[in-house]
Amino acid sequence: MNKLYITLITIALVVSGILIFAINSITKKGFEGKLNGIMKVTSPSFANNQPIPAKYTCDGLNINPPLSFSDIPSNAKSLALIVDDPDAPGGTWTHWILWNISPETKTIEENSVLKNAVEGMTSFGKPGYGGPCPPSGTHRYFFKLYALDETLSLSTSTNVTELTKAMKDHIVAQAELIGLYSKR
Repeated sequence: MNKLYITLITIALVVSGILIFAINSITKKGFEGKLNGIMKVTSPSFANNQPIPAKYTCDGLNINPPLSFSDIPSNAKSLALIVDDPDAPGGTWTHWILWNISPETKTIEENSVLKNAVEGMTSFGKPGYGGPCPPSGTHRYFFKLYALDETLSLSTSTNVTELTKAMKDHIVAQAELIGLYSKR
């Protein structure tokens, strides 16, 4: 009887611990919405894990591709976008950062910036979109969309590290689109 009692108590404690961990993960401020998993970022110009057309790179017009957003959480107060290349030889290269995008936004048109959105400093040393331009091989370009529970008061001199820090406890959901590119 004693062994059965101890086994049942042990099982109850383990299950309780798992439930407490799960509840804390779900309700914790800054949870990144992985359970809802509904927010999406897509492009009519390329599919996920497929090549980005040269038009949007240094081999072409070097303009931003069109992007579409869907299933934005109702509690989002703003959106932020980070486009980067983790395969760059010197470490992750930031191609575009944009924040205070209205949560009602459904698209960013080709070669455009949204009204009232703010562009920050890229690895090119200036605000604005800088297209893929890998020195060699095929690189991955992550278009990361974040839904935030507030708007951000940041200047155009803000870089990706500062933006990420400001967003840290305010992310309610996130989505990403990956494009590939090899320089011609």
